[in-house]
This record gives sequence, C-alpha cells and structure tokens, in this order.
Amino acid sequence: MNISKFTKLARKALPLKPCGAVIVAAGTASRMGGIDKVMAPLMGEPMIVHTVRAFQNCDAIREIIVVTRQDLIVPIMDLCHEFDKLRAVIVGGNTRQESVERGISALSGSMKLVAVQDGARPLITWQVIDRTVRAANSYGAAAPAIPVKDTIKVVQGGVVKETPVRSTLQAVQTPQVFDVDLLRGALEKAKEDEAAVTDDCSAVERLGMSVKIVEGDERNIKVTTPMDLKIAQLLMEEMQ
Repeated sequence: MNISKFTKLARKALPLKPCGAVIVAAGTASRMGGIDKVMAPLMGEPMIVHTVRAFQNCDAIREIIVVTRQDLIVPIMDLCHEFDKLRAVIVGGNTRQESVERGISALSGSMKLVAVQDGARPLITWQVIDRTVRAANSYGAAAPAIPVKDTIKVVQGGVVKETPVRSTLQAVQTPQVFDVDLLRGALEKAKEDEAAVTDDCSAVERLGMSVKIVEGDERNIKVTTPMDLKIAQLLMEEMQ
C-alpha cells in the first residue's frame, strides 16, 4: 500500500470531504445476561436507534451503514426507516474487522472519509462526531479520547510488571474517522499479516501513521454489561 499521500498531512482547515458512517452492531450479547445490547431499551427506544440518530443529526455525515447480524436486519430497518441518511443495513462478518470492511464496501464511492462507530455507544453526540470528522479531514485519521482517571498497571501472571505514567494515557472512544483508502489498506495489511488489532486506530498505527486525538465525552460509554445499561439510562435522562 502506498501511504505517501498520508505522511504529509495538512494541519489546517480544509474543505470538508464527504464522510460516511459505519455503525458496527454485529456482536453477541455474551456479557449482557442474554439481553441483546443493541436492541436493549433505553429511554423507550432500542439502543441502536439512539446511535443512528446521532449520526443522522450530524451535518458532517452524508450517509450511514449499519452492520449487524442477519436476524436484526429487518428489525433495525423498521426502527430506523425515518432516517434518510441510512443507506443500508447489512450482515456483518465473523470478526469486527470483517464487519468494518463490509461496511466500508457498502458506502457509496463518493465518500472520502469513514467514521467507524460502536453500535453500543448510544450516548455519542453530534458534537463529538463533528470535531472528529473535521480532525480526520485535516490529518487523515482521528479519534476522540478522554484522560484515564485510575492508575493503570501492566499485569502478567498476576504480578505488576509496569505502571505507565497516567498523564500519558487516554481511553479512546468512537467514532474513529479515517480517509477511506487509508483504513481500507490498513485493514487489508492487518489481515495479510494475521495481526490482531483491537480497534481501527491500531490497524492504521501499524502502518506508522499518527492518529489525531480530539476531546471525547465521558458520557460516551460503551454498553457491554447490564450495569453499563443502567448507567447509560441515567446519563441519557440527564441529557434530555
């Protein structure tokens, strides 16, 4: 992959390139006690509706792809039919990486940026989406993050091996936004190398690329447990 066009990225405001969103909601609910998390009720609506609505309400987003399980395609299409930016609801792959790749392929060819979002982050705001897209527009890759509050330990075999300096650590959120060609190439390279990447930024970082960090939102939590769902409910009530 030729990444030369990304190595000298403009550090100034540029005309905003068309950006499509890929919302990944294809996982299982293994930690939710049998509850399907993307369909879990939140303020009277399934969680996935809140996530899609945030991208619908962001002017920086042109179109939306939802990647999910086969059994959820029709329910999600029915729930989100009012959102005119929703281009398609498609079946995901066996891994998150495959699901993201399928989502990118489903975007129209005019999209130059892609915002990859966890379907289980229903408290994402259009403001976080907007500033992340604008950063990626200038830098080629961007993600929101918040400083960690706890001291983090690197543990192996039940023994502390290292204590990173907390001031250097941030918890990365989604959406993670990239030049479409950059992310597509990064994911293809990770697959070729059989590299396990925990997020899309990791795939891009493997190419030696820098990812611009923008201010995230403490409320932008990922709902993975029943406790997370209760917290999300309280936070959303406050946001109304």
